[in-house]
Amino acid sequence: MNYRIDGQEYPVVVIRKNNKNTYIRIKNGMIEVSTHYLATKNQIYSILEKNQLSISKMMAQYQSKVKSSNEFQYLGKNYDIIKMPINEVTIIGTNLYTTSDDQLKKWYQNQLNKVFISRYDICYHQFQEHIPYYRLRIRKMKTRWGVCNRSSQTITLNSELLHYSVEAIDYVIIHELAHLVHFNHSQLFWELVSKYCPNYKQMKKELKE
Repeated sequence: MNYRIDGQEYPVVVIRKNNKNTYIRIKNGMIEVSTHYLATKNQIYSILEKNQLSISKMMAQYQSKVKSSNEFQYLGKNYDIIKMPINEVTIIGTNLYTTSDDQLKKWYQNQLNKVFISRYDICYHQFQEHIPYYRLRIRKMKTRWGVCNRSSQTITLNSELLHYSVEAIDYVIIHELAHLVHFNHSQLFWELVSKYCPNYKQMKKELKE
């Protein structure tokens, strides 16, 4: 049995149980109907018709979730994940090729260190002010893109930054390094940030600070 919705036909899987009510859900791109043993095909079709709007919304949510799981954002660009036997993760055009999720995860961890350490050094050496070289830490944070800790002499970057552009990563690093001169958010602080990141307001919008 198929059911057409929004101009597209979808398979309907009917699961018959000793149910008093009928339940509809989307599973693996199919419409799954759990209903009573005695429900006829016409009754099931009628139920689908009555719930067409809800089914359309559920299918849209499912398709959005599938699309999201097949996309990978890296340095501000979106890539389609294509799985195939390959020695290492490779990016060609808008496609990211990988053998497995584990391979992609290991590659991502390597890129965190490679990209962040490189950008940290570049930003640090831009500063004309005399500032100490704090140890760099990388971890996932829920509410902060970066943290400057004077007591431990560390600057921590949010690992989620790797999804954003290099310019956005540099802004966060410059922001934290500027705290080594002005440990506040005064006008002098923002003037210093602007000195090394003139488009910092745009970067704040990108990161939705």
